[in-house]
Amino acid sequence: MDPFIEACGRWEDFHAKLIGALEQSIAVLVPERYLVRIGERYYVILSVGSVEQGHEAAVDVGVRTRQGAREPADAARGAVEGAAQAVAEAPVTMRAFVERRFRETFLEIRQTEGNRLVTVIEVLSPTNKRPGSDGWKLYRRKRQACLEDDSLNLVELDLLLGGRRQPMEDPWPSSPYYVLLKRQGQGNLCKVWPAFALRPLPKVPIPLLPPEADVQLELQPLVDAIYERSKYAMELDYRSRCKPPLAPDETERLARHGTGGTGPGGPA
Repeated sequence: MDPFIEACGRWEDFHAKLIGALEQSIAVLVPERYLVRIGERYYVILSVGSVEQGHEAAVDVGVRTRQGAREPADAARGAVEGAAQAVAEAPVTMRAFVERRFRETFLEIRQTEGNRLVTVIEVLSPTNKRPGSDGWKLYRRKRQACLEDDSLNLVELDLLLGGRRQPMEDPWPSSPYYVLLKRQGQGNLCKVWPAFALRPLPKVPIPLLPPEADVQLELQPLVDAIYERSKYAMELDYRSRCKPPLAPDETERLARHGTGGTGPGGPA
């Protein structure tokens, strides 16, 4: 997994393509009695700057006469009125409400009979790892619901360096990425596979309804194909800074893979 896809602002493009590739691959692997569907969730953020802060309205232009003073002469009055009109007609700078709509996609495997939801597959987005954000809150509620529902399977892929992981009772592995699997009927027990930038990504077991065996998904070839098809190596700037930072030798090896066209999952 090349972390510079994230660092150079190409994550949204990669995420959409990976969800599509996962849907196509899993759909041909599952038995006939299952359907694979792409689901969506939306949320809107309004960027309002200081508009939310209360403030009192003030008069733009005012003319006040001191007590006891005489009315201004006609010429002076005309000058004041002209200045007021000029100020009133001048353009002003205002901040608009900016609506940003976020769309996050995920996968669902359903049983054709009764349209029963069997497995949820999530590829995390940056907002899912930004505590306090709408994306964090929405995903946390959904994740909690999947973990509490003992009839559901949950597969969670985190291929992002940045952000904070969702809380667990036990410490996360120290690897930069991971694959998490929660099986139905096993309570809150989850299996977690560490994943790394310079090693092939692990196979992902996709559970169905018992007694059927898991579908084994080869994740690395999908990522490599997207990397090559999208020509990321031509535009990724390996001088950019990853957060958290990579070791110099890791950056050098990733850059070498990119310019060599083998993709990050190729041989080191």
